[in-house]
Amino acid sequence: MKKLSQAAEQDLVVGLQGLDLNREARSLSGTGLVFDEQLNEFHCLWDDSFPEGPERLHAIKEQLIQEGLLDRCVSFQARFAEKEELMLVHSLEYIDLMETTQYMNEGELRVLADTYDSVYLHPNSYTCACLASGSVLRLVDAVLGAEIRNGMAIIRPPGHHAQHSLMDGYCMFNHVAVAARYAQQKHDIQRVLIVDWDVHHGQGTQFTFDQDPSVLYFSIHRYEQGRFWPHLTASNWSTTGFGQGQGYTINVPWNQVGMRDADYIAAFLHVLLPVSLEFQPQLVLVAAGFDALQGDPKGEMAATPAGFAQLTHLLMGLAGGKLILSLEGGYNLRSLAEGVSASLHTLLGDPCPVLEFPGAPCPSAQASISCALEALEPFWEVFVRSAETLEEDTVEGDNVEEKEEEGPWQPPELPILTWPVLQARTGLVYDQQMMDHYNLWDNHHPEMPQRIKRIMHHLEELGLAGRCLALPARPATDAELLACHSAEHVDRLRATEKMKTRELHREGANYDSIYICPSTFTCAQLAAGAACRLVEAVLAGEVLNGIAVVRPPGHHAERDAACGFCFFNSVAVAARHAQAVSGRALRILIVDWDVHHGNGTQHIFEEDPSVLYISLHRYDHGTFFPMGDEGASSQIGQAAGTGFTVNVAWNGPRLGDADYLVAWHRLVLPIAYEFNPELVLVSAGFDAARGDPLGSCQVSPEGYAHLTHLLMGLANGRIILILEGGYNLTSISESMAACTHSLLGDPPPLLTLLRPPLSGALASITETIQVHRRYWCSLRVTKVKDKGEPSSSKLITKEAPQPANPGSAKGMTMPEGNILEAGTGKATSATSVKESTPGQTMSETAVMEFTQDQSSETAMGGAAALNQATSEAATGVATLDQTTSEEAVGGAELIQSPPASCADNQTPPASPMQGATTQISPSKLTGNLRTLELDKAQEPPEEEELLGEAAGGQDMNESVLMQVTGYHADTDQAMFYAVTPLLWCPHLVAVCPVPEAGLDVTQPCQDCGALQENWVCLSCYQVYCSRYINAHMLQHHEGSGHPLVLSYTDLSTWCYHCQAYVHHEALLAVKNIAHQNKSGENMPHSH
Repeated sequence: MKKLSQAAEQDLVVGLQGLDLNREARSLSGTGLVFDEQLNEFHCLWDDSFPEGPERLHAIKEQLIQEGLLDRCVSFQARFAEKEELMLVHSLEYIDLMETTQYMNEGELRVLADTYDSVYLHPNSYTCACLASGSVLRLVDAVLGAEIRNGMAIIRPPGHHAQHSLMDGYCMFNHVAVAARYAQQKHDIQRVLIVDWDVHHGQGTQFTFDQDPSVLYFSIHRYEQGRFWPHLTASNWSTTGFGQGQGYTINVPWNQVGMRDADYIAAFLHVLLPVSLEFQPQLVLVAAGFDALQGDPKGEMAATPAGFAQLTHLLMGLAGGKLILSLEGGYNLRSLAEGVSASLHTLLGDPCPVLEFPGAPCPSAQASISCALEALEPFWEVFVRSAETLEEDTVEGDNVEEKEEEGPWQPPELPILTWPVLQARTGLVYDQQMMDHYNLWDNHHPEMPQRIKRIMHHLEELGLAGRCLALPARPATDAELLACHSAEHVDRLRATEKMKTRELHREGANYDSIYICPSTFTCAQLAAGAACRLVEAVLAGEVLNGIAVVRPPGHHAERDAACGFCFFNSVAVAARHAQAVSGRALRILIVDWDVHHGNGTQHIFEEDPSVLYISLHRYDHGTFFPMGDEGASSQIGQAAGTGFTVNVAWNGPRLGDADYLVAWHRLVLPIAYEFNPELVLVSAGFDAARGDPLGSCQVSPEGYAHLTHLLMGLANGRIILILEGGYNLTSISESMAACTHSLLGDPPPLLTLLRPPLSGALASITETIQVHRRYWCSLRVTKVKDKGEPSSSKLITKEAPQPANPGSAKGMTMPEGNILEAGTGKATSATSVKESTPGQTMSETAVMEFTQDQSSETAMGGAAALNQATSEAATGVATLDQTTSEEAVGGAELIQSPPASCADNQTPPASPMQGATTQISPSKLTGNLRTLELDKAQEPPEEEELLGEAAGGQDMNESVLMQVTGYHADTDQAMFYAVTPLLWCPHLVAVCPVPEAGLDVTQPCQDCGALQENWVCLSCYQVYCSRYINAHMLQHHEGSGHPLVLSYTDLSTWCYHCQAYVHHEALLAVKNIAHQNKSGENMPHSH
């Protein structure tokens, strides 16, 4: 026996480990639920109106009882998290402090709570927080121990804002973070995905894992350019993690209110799912806040419970279905209860409701998603651009209208969701009589009778046929056939029943790739009728979905001609029958994944906007069957059907799972969700499957399972697979079985993506997107590069992560705990960063512009053009407040300015003159910016409210945003933005007196001896180097929990916990001492 090479042996081991050898047993698993009344035993003692209260869980329980969900779940008893478990994320000192709150009186609790941001304390807070964390851990044990498939923890207090040694935003312990570390430690899980869809950014979770490549953190949250709580630049798209964790933090920030289901789904499709499939998590944890639902007073968003059902469904395709939702926020009781209910329905396997308000993502969402993609491109192979980049197309004429949105979209009141009660889930139609069609002259013809027999045998062997409802096949009626075919064609085929062998051979030769026998007409009539029978069962609610194991295939059959083994177009006949049964033009999506283009289906519906036809097929520049240009991407339909024919034309062999999935994420699903079908029909040919003699492609059975699962989120789950081609008997049997598993509700198996998408496949997808962007707004998410602009990103391997933009980090003093944001390169306009809601001001933002031919010193020191909030230029010399220049500018970070372009070219300019601005250290900017003065608009004082998250937002002057460089889109000018630091933070209590020996600003890093960019800890006064040297100060913070540090380079003060600069009188003494040591004189204007 030949010995395998070491590489081949390793591949085989990995493949065997990925096999699901116990799938039938797992399919019987249920959904776990933890709901403990003890979690209601705390509330705010001094404010009865505090939003986070026991009534939240009461509302949820009432909804779940009303819908009968409690009885359908596997109930688990909550348990307390042990201190050792909490210490996986939190410091022992912090846990001990929280434990002492059990014995404090109201006054003491209030004093302690006031040292944090947006929290309250109760004598039972600690107990309930421990119980909440333990509840999630119980579900982790149950899911990873195969007791259940998935689960949900309905708990309070929430947790995702809690940090290593800090309460924050109603949160004491970080439940999902503790659960992730617990899964890794106890269950040997290597890769965990955390999805945070709470409307507030889960900064605590992000900070816990931002250097850890074993945990992928994805957050989609309201940001509004930093105006929304928690007001952190680290919440922006440009924060992607640090060190080995770079690329494993993903933020999709919403910069306006009113975001809806289409926006959230687009972020999942374009960003989360592609990265997750490359990351291959073994467990998915969701920080499931429902404050983005319509009606929530905090989020002010417009998502619906049906939208969250969709998000849950999309996540169920990951990690073999190992998914746990942990309740976070949500403060509109009705919305909260319905959101939890919808997600739980989905976990239980119920179909996702049809979206009431589908459509495409709004321009603001498209901008945020595009910027996130730009930031992630260097780290994930799936985002590497094809050679053919999208060009900006001008949509003119062609009766294409763009609707401009006037402010946030205001939806009508939430609809009441209904959930179908089904006697059976999946219908199966098959009739052995269809084997009577065979080739009289060639026993080895690929379209052989054994195809359907082998499929059925395999379904029975796996027990899948027994789990389906068997439906009898019937012949299609003439009326059903005539809805798609001419009477002459039907009569001509019927006449073959009485022909002799020689006549049959002659008749078959009149068509392209056709053989005919005396039973052909009956079998073709039965295949089309079987599809119609399944349509009737689905539309009548007899079954939810189904498969039709039929032959001969149908998608090549034209209105008046047989073609390519096909006689009657079964999927087309089924679509027209569905519309006839419904009595209206039911919106139908036909997805054709057969490796050959369905020319017949395309022609039958090419003028019909009620049927969306999407085909993915080998085209090979018109040389692959059925040949010609009918399958080209340029074929888009005609007349009213223009835009409703979508062709993804592959131009070669070896297409596999990665290629089809990227087409699903970027093209098929965005269009499908925008179309919002009421029925999905799949021309399910399996000749793109691995091993097929005609297709020469490499799609795996597991790949087909995932494609099916993703389509099941559409049309209320009403999806029918109708067999087309596929000529390797093993491949078609395994592939149809994999699809049947998905239809029955079994989670798709883990995918092992051995390679990134082929460049040729990406080119084909890009070509189709370019053609259809004018018809489908959902395709405008992909970043469109300017003509002549090279891609700025190079893939950074995960083994040796590097900064996304290494050049711009050189010579810069960056704040510890802060991030290098992709801001070098083009900017659009000054006003692009000034989006504000009524009553909010951007007046504290300074904008300076200078032309490229000026030196940085001249431009910074001389007269600068100051763009006020009104975007009118004010000329002359201005002075910048000392506080801003010293503390905010001194350690500022780069940040994107425009939502639309997100800095089209992130590569630092090549010429010395152009590069002058990008290479200036922020510490050097300090002195030059001192001559600017901001004209601060005075706002009337507002009524005092709860801080932070409880208040729901604050003005821009509380945030810490700064754009250091960037070029104006339409001019040769660079822009600078400066914003004041936080004027207070709750961690100032950690600042200790300066040691008697004083400070030495020349002191090297205590770990590596570095002399540049050092920081001093304001708690213990140890000195370590910055993140962009060897990150020893960051390591010191993580080990000690000390929050505040001072830069010896520019005397800016950074708070790790707040992820922000801080300027407060409590810091002036230490700053003055450092300034004296640095310059020999007192700090000027100390106030």
